[in-house]
Amino acid sequence: MNQSYTRTVNPTVKLIVSLILTLLVGFGAGFATATSINSWYSTLDKPFFNPPNWLFAPVWTILYILMGVAFYFVWKLPETTQRNIALFVFVLQLAVNGIWSLIFFNQHQIGWALVDISILWVMIIITMYLFTQLSKIAAWLLYPYLLWVSFATVLNFSIWQLN
Repeated sequence: MNQSYTRTVNPTVKLIVSLILTLLVGFGAGFATATSINSWYSTLDKPFFNPPNWLFAPVWTILYILMGVAFYFVWKLPETTQRNIALFVFVLQLAVNGIWSLIFFNQHQIGWALVDISILWVMIIITMYLFTQLSKIAAWLLYPYLLWVSFATVLNFSIWQLN
């Protein structure tokens, strides 16, 4: 007998998976950063507006949590092509986010990191646009992320210029 059924995932499980997904990327980025923060990074010339090193971890942790909740708000919606595309773009931008730390802190490629973060900025805008079509709350949860990445882009550019 062939029965068709829709497999559903408990909303609580979706929330937990959403948070784990984003926080794992954050953990990976943090690990990549930690290897150079007190060595290579400390030798770079930085602009006057460079925040203290201790600020980055709590800010990024909050941002990854907000991103996870935004992802959850879209994922919990009924499955549609539009929703699936939005989730795919979100995951893609999350990967670009994680790659930045590897390029900047592990490879010490400030210019290529600037290219990556510029692509990330555009992808965040696209993600927010797609999320707005599905969940305005999800899109709004990404605004702090966009603002921080905007600041980080200026900071990356300034460090590239100074070094």
